[in-house]
Amino acid sequence: MKKLVAAALVALASPALADPPAGFDARVEALRVKAGVPGVAVAIVENGRVVLARGYGVRRLGSAEKVDGDTLFRTGSTGKAMTVAALATLVDAGKLGWDDHVVDRLPGFQMYDPWVTREMTVRDLLVHHSGLGLGAGDLLFVPRGSLSRAEIVRRLKYIKPATSFRSAYAYDNILYTVAGALIEAVSGQRYEDYLRDHVFRPAGMLSSTGDPQVRLATADRAWPHARTGGAVRGLGAQQVLDERDQLGQSSAPAGLLSISANDMGKWLQVQLAHGRLPNGGRLFSDASSAEMWKPVTIEPIAPLPPDLAGTQATFKDYALGWEVRDYAGTKIVLHTGAVFGFLTAVALIPKKNVGFAITINSEDSQVPTGLMYDLLDHYLGRPAQDWPARFAAFLDARRAAAAQTVTQAAATPARVGPSLPIARYTGTYADPWYGKVVVGSDARGLTINFATTPRMTGRLDHYQYDSFITRFDDPGIEPAYVTFSLGADGKVDRVTMKPVSPTADFSYDYQDLQLTPVKEP
Repeated sequence: MKKLVAAALVALASPALADPPAGFDARVEALRVKAGVPGVAVAIVENGRVVLARGYGVRRLGSAEKVDGDTLFRTGSTGKAMTVAALATLVDAGKLGWDDHVVDRLPGFQMYDPWVTREMTVRDLLVHHSGLGLGAGDLLFVPRGSLSRAEIVRRLKYIKPATSFRSAYAYDNILYTVAGALIEAVSGQRYEDYLRDHVFRPAGMLSSTGDPQVRLATADRAWPHARTGGAVRGLGAQQVLDERDQLGQSSAPAGLLSISANDMGKWLQVQLAHGRLPNGGRLFSDASSAEMWKPVTIEPIAPLPPDLAGTQATFKDYALGWEVRDYAGTKIVLHTGAVFGFLTAVALIPKKNVGFAITINSEDSQVPTGLMYDLLDHYLGRPAQDWPARFAAFLDARRAAAAQTVTQAAATPARVGPSLPIARYTGTYADPWYGKVVVGSDARGLTINFATTPRMTGRLDHYQYDSFITRFDDPGIEPAYVTFSLGADGKVDRVTMKPVSPTADFSYDYQDLQLTPVKEP
């Protein structure tokens, strides 16, 4: 055993097998400028050493403040693995087990199905096979929210499943929010504080935070940006977003953590060392490390267009906060992250003892995704493919098609209806898990207010029959169809919604809403 440990330590201290690609800094900067991305942060770890942790560009459009290795970026769903690490510290301390039933450890936890409530384990919270549909419940904190984690846990029981328990993969965020509440219940600390004390500080990630007040008080932070002026999100000029107007803080365990390139390098070191800390000790055990990367849920593999076929996986599974798949015959452990105004890609190549992370403060995904594949090719000794250019072409075509769909939808309705006088569509409607949506009217027509979501308000323009289109006051929220269904008495008895754009973010889970009139007392 001692020989094996010594050999592992020698391997960690040995020179890197391959340095970052020649001219990498110039490559990143050229891609950044071409894509119109304000700022980029990159961290690379080889054989236990951080060989690059650097920033490129600016923190905010219109500002001269440069991105550096300590600039905080929001890293989206890549933070799910850090929530899992926090759980691992509780498991290693004997305070929790991966296969403990959640209902035994978290007061008030209920799923829609009582049997699922009894059977749901800590592991089940983390692997996207609960039976909930894609993005179910996200409207409780997207595009912004004020509900507490305890209130979100309470509302979970009203969200109907899309499939049976443990039968299919569907990505969700709400159960990671539940995982954060579970950490609070077991530890007695607020999630953000427990993560700081038991993950970030021991790992030396002293700039990282899940607390929005700490982030906003940090001068060296990146601002969010997006293109919101076109027919669909992603088209138009780059805009600075209001950094205080972000997702509900309750969702931090699912993806609201702020990390710098230097701290991301330390995180990659810990992951590649299976929980060992560079200066001795452990963040989590070998056993917990093995659980993190152990595939649980099989993900469907969709066919890709010819220019991207080289990235096609032959297997793809979800583990605990990580996706495990292959690329060109090599196992890769990875996760991407998207939170309004920021994108991140994190990838580990275990057999090469290499890991890297790319984060940008905009939504131009060809940069982090393309650079991820460029680096995978480099470390696997494959020919360069210019993946950023290929992904850019794919995304341009996809957005153009979506914009055409949105434009045609607005231009060619049947122009029939509405069935009722406008005033008879007004009222308060409610869904058990979401809460209230209020339809009002003024001299210009109908208005809509998603009362659970701060400042999610707008107008309803008639489309056709008894369907209307939302025109939200926030230009970052894309239009959606609102359809009123009438009962036999000619009154509205149900309201349903769906996005107009086929590329709208899945977190606008309107498909889960079944709004019915609230009867006046």
